[in-house]
Amino acid sequence: MIRRLLTSPFGMFLAAAALLAAPLYASPTHAQPGDTAARQALQSACFSPDALKAVPGEEAIQKGDRRFSAPPARTPLAGNEPIPPRLRGSIRRVDLPAGLKLVALTFDLCELSHEVAGYEGRIIDTLRKENVKATLFAGGKWMRSHMARTQQLMTDPLFEIANHSEAHRNLRLLSGEALSDEILGPERAWQDIRTNLSQNQCLANIPDAMQSIPPRLRMFRFPYGACNPQALNAVNDAGLLAIQWDVSTGDPSPGTSAEAIVRTAIKRVKPGSILIGHANGRGWHTPDALPQVIAALKKEGFGFVTVSELLAAGKPVIAETCYDNHPGDSDHYDHFTSLLSGHTKTQDGPPAVSAASSWGTMTVKPARKGTRNYVARPASQKSN
Repeated sequence: MIRRLLTSPFGMFLAAAALLAAPLYASPTHAQPGDTAARQALQSACFSPDALKAVPGEEAIQKGDRRFSAPPARTPLAGNEPIPPRLRGSIRRVDLPAGLKLVALTFDLCELSHEVAGYEGRIIDTLRKENVKATLFAGGKWMRSHMARTQQLMTDPLFEIANHSEAHRNLRLLSGEALSDEILGPERAWQDIRTNLSQNQCLANIPDAMQSIPPRLRMFRFPYGACNPQALNAVNDAGLLAIQWDVSTGDPSPGTSAEAIVRTAIKRVKPGSILIGHANGRGWHTPDALPQVIAALKKEGFGFVTVSELLAAGKPVIAETCYDNHPGDSDHYDHFTSLLSGHTKTQDGPPAVSAASSWGTMTVKPARKGTRNYVARPASQKSN
């Protein structure tokens, strides 16, 4: 009888619940059971339902807007223990127990140094409407240019916030303080924005609720899906898990339709998958695709969890390097990102980019179908 119970759908549900309740890995950036009510109270106290909704046009990218381009001050941070050996490397997906169908939806909120990227509220509205959890990888500069939206997201128990570098630079080309600043910039942005929220009068009656929002982030996603051993070690040494993906929607390409995104999700998502999309105005057709993706995966029996919950439910699949679909396919970003950065070559190492270097003025073309990012080149090299 016990065996029949354990192999039944209800038994599998109980097993999943037990795994999530006693995780092998628990990230403080996701609302723990006791924190859910506190975060809901925070959000209700500080933001009206109308304030949370999408605003038409807010997804637009403001090119040439450099109001937030100055590097943040190197303020002290709360400590993070280095990642232990068993979790070091590039986490692609998670192997789950047989019969457990979970998937983690993730959305990047990144911003280059020469622009203010968008906020695609329709994606967030859909996740809230469907009560679907997600992990949001936010850049430090994006958080600073979207402080109110960041505070709304950090108080929402549906969402887990993670680090997506300071200004979406290619960490393969950075070293020294420039590398450290790109990794720790979002940590400082998070800390400052959290402090700002804690001082808001809306929390006068619930000051202890701020304890439900962690002081540090615990996961990192490499821009362009590109890393090298030096950058990967630096991220792990900073106490950040390196989270990549095994299913790319290709949504930064305007040529990738909503229908194509849905087909990709249905075809490629497997139990334990981590799916990547964009909510910064560069997921061109993701707002239209997302409701269909959620409906299709629910129909197939999938449950939606944060990346931390996915890690807690099984064994992470870890690669030695970072890539999009296969090893080496993101290395080509070294060429054009080096052109966009003022860098000098070290005598016995990779190009080193100064902490104050800029990505410069760019002319952005539609990305090739299936790639994650635009193919760009400096305006100075634009053909006449």
